[in-house]
Amino acid sequence: MDSKVSNGASPQDERTTSLLVFAFLQSCPHSRCHQELEVLGHELPVRAAHDDELQTDGNWCSHFREGAAETDSETQEEVVRDIARQLAQIGDRMECSIRPGLVAGLAAQFRNRSLSEEDRRRCLAAALEQLMQLYPADVDHEKTLLLLTMLVAKKVADHSPALLQDVFHTTVTFINQNLLAYVRNLVQNEMD
Repeated sequence: MDSKVSNGASPQDERTTSLLVFAFLQSCPHSRCHQELEVLGHELPVRAAHDDELQTDGNWCSHFREGAAETDSETQEEVVRDIARQLAQIGDRMECSIRPGLVAGLAAQFRNRSLSEEDRRRCLAAALEQLMQLYPADVDHEKTLLLLTMLVAKKVADHSPALLQDVFHTTVTFINQNLLAYVRNLVQNEMD
């Protein structure tokens, strides 16, 4: 799992991934970070009734979409929430494969304030590489990686609820850098 430079997730991609991870965390049974999730929910990017485009000067330009823009956004939001609920159900069965020692070690790394965001992503990637070795090669690699990424985030947040914000943002960035095409396809396939 190389930490590669993102191909530039759009604001819509960021919102989608943030919503997916947030809804996954909300859907997981037995979570111990309900208050932290509530606070995080108030800080998530809100859905927009427009398309955002990056201009050549690096600024975002918004064009209001006529017609059903808000309805499309609401539909996509509900699709993302449904996907998150389905993944949480599958993840509930996979959760036992994540050793407490791995979670405690990752939580300790996230508490280390001298680590950069990139260092945290590397720590997350290393933990995920260990976990991926537990699954047969014939399983859907990207789906398993997405599930494990979100499960590890949940486990670390449950272990140390104060780390939820950091874990959430690192997880969203990791998914956008490594699994963005898969997430886009997952949402698009559910919407079709």
